[in-house]
Amino acid sequence: MSQFRLLGKRRFAPFFAVQSLAAFNDNAFRNATIVLVGFQLGLTTSQIGFYSNLAPALFILPFFLFSASAGQLAEKYEKHALIRWVKVFEIAAMCVAAWGFYARSPVLLFVVLFLMGLHSTVFGPIKYAILPQVLHREELVGGNALVETGTSIAILVGMIAGGAAMASHSGWMAAAALVIGVALLGLIASFAIPRVPAAAPNLKFNWNFITESGRVLKLAARQRAVFNSILGISWFWFFGGVVTAQLPNYTRLYLGGGASVEILVLALFSIGVGIGSLLCERLSGHKVEIGLVPLGAFGMTVFGILLYFARHTAPGYGEIDWLAFLGTPGNGWIALDLALIGLFAGFFIVPLFALVQSRTPQGELSRVIAGNNIINAVFLVAAAVFAFGMLAAGLTIPQLFLVTALLNAVVTLWIFLLVPEFLMRFVDWLLISVLYRVRTTGLDKIPDEGAALLVCNHVSFMDALIIMGSVRRPVRFVMHYKIFRVPVLSFVFRAAKAIPIAGGKENPKLMARAFDEIDAALAEGELVCIFPEGGLTLDGEIAPFRPGVERVLERRPVPVIPLALRGLWHGMWSRRDSMLGRARLPRRFRARIELAAGAPMDGTSNAQQMEQAVRALRGVEA
Repeated sequence: MSQFRLLGKRRFAPFFAVQSLAAFNDNAFRNATIVLVGFQLGLTTSQIGFYSNLAPALFILPFFLFSASAGQLAEKYEKHALIRWVKVFEIAAMCVAAWGFYARSPVLLFVVLFLMGLHSTVFGPIKYAILPQVLHREELVGGNALVETGTSIAILVGMIAGGAAMASHSGWMAAAALVIGVALLGLIASFAIPRVPAAAPNLKFNWNFITESGRVLKLAARQRAVFNSILGISWFWFFGGVVTAQLPNYTRLYLGGGASVEILVLALFSIGVGIGSLLCERLSGHKVEIGLVPLGAFGMTVFGILLYFARHTAPGYGEIDWLAFLGTPGNGWIALDLALIGLFAGFFIVPLFALVQSRTPQGELSRVIAGNNIINAVFLVAAAVFAFGMLAAGLTIPQLFLVTALLNAVVTLWIFLLVPEFLMRFVDWLLISVLYRVRTTGLDKIPDEGAALLVCNHVSFMDALIIMGSVRRPVRFVMHYKIFRVPVLSFVFRAAKAIPIAGGKENPKLMARAFDEIDAALAEGELVCIFPEGGLTLDGEIAPFRPGVERVLERRPVPVIPLALRGLWHGMWSRRDSMLGRARLPRRFRARIELAAGAPMDGTSNAQQMEQAVRALRGVEA
């Protein structure tokens, strides 16, 4: 299903509208305030500088003070009701903003800025925790992509609308009508959000924000992959904070542009993020594919470096409009770099949010998102300090972009070394995307949590990679020990914590150790996949299942999920080629193959029953 069909579903569309309107209004208010304070009050340069530095601090402060409480609220109470109260709060804040516009009072407007930071703090855990409750698992990436796209576009349009309203003939009245009107629209849209039950209604509320902040950070750090995804999200905000904060001066000093060029630059970046986010669903095959994260990081670094080389000295002109900018030789490359940085940023951020949502228990997700928001705020402050320090040390803005792009490569490499699963999934995604078009059915029968044994027919050397790239949860494969000597595959399976095994006659100690590791993995609630035929099929048919699979279940009778692969026997990685003495050359790239999952079987099932289930799933293959 296309992700855009979600916009016609009541379980998603009203929430999407509320989220987009909130992002619009936040930026409309902020840009209207910038125009008023920066250009219409006659303040001195030092006064404007003071307010410019105070503004981000006031907006971020609530994330430190109230994120933990916001996470508890979103966990304990019904989210659809909370959203309505948040919208009422926004209307009240915008009424105070209207008063501040009329009174031309920076103090009042900065109070509202703090209130809008509080609004975002409370809304954040609701926003990201509601998606797994209203979307099916195959819709999660598409839903996140739409939210990121809607947010990026709403931020851009809100900035333009807010600044234009304050700069118009009607001035404060137009700006006040805009922000109050959009807040009212948000409240109206919130009434269409269907009932979303509380994830943890019995949660005991902790009013001490210091101790609760520590608790939500511990929750966020409990799962290694989730915590490192949060670090990746926070790094995204660091990278984006450094780049976007410099765009006004970068536009003026190095692009020779006025206000319209600044809007164009923001538009290119925002549209790039939107396109990259939307492409995630197609590239990931409707599943959470963290293999896109390294691709996104690579693109952000490459095009960040190219942006420096595209223009790192002042041009010989100034104050041109956007049309003249695009028509000037060399500026097309700058525009392309900015758009592609945004596009790869979309590849980077959407899978990370989807992973956090998919691997965190529902009763903890809002608090984990709250912990994420605290860490994000720390990284945003660090971005401001880093940029200020680098510029104070004498770096130019293009040089700051270059350093940030190179630092992006170092930080993301560090994250991938901490959690090799990211890089492993990228290698797996790349191999499978190039060689096959995979159709999956019945994978929703694999439990979202808890131990299960996957049993599958064994057709080719790519079988484990196909299963790994299709199943949403991490899978521990039981593989013949010699596969760990093969370049690339060795890295993939070691990163996936595959369990090496050998035949009882070949290496009885390794075999015994393998069964111990299988049992330990199942005891920890993991998925384990076994190919019970004991080797690749020699004729394309399913060989009898060996009794070793029964030995696993005798020690720990967990549910068994039968899997069947179709379409691989005629591929380049099956025994068919080697038996016929043919070279392993692909006869067809992007071949269509299928992976099907059957109904769970009881842990007392024997090898013959499992074999029959897999045969039934596979059917007759041409």
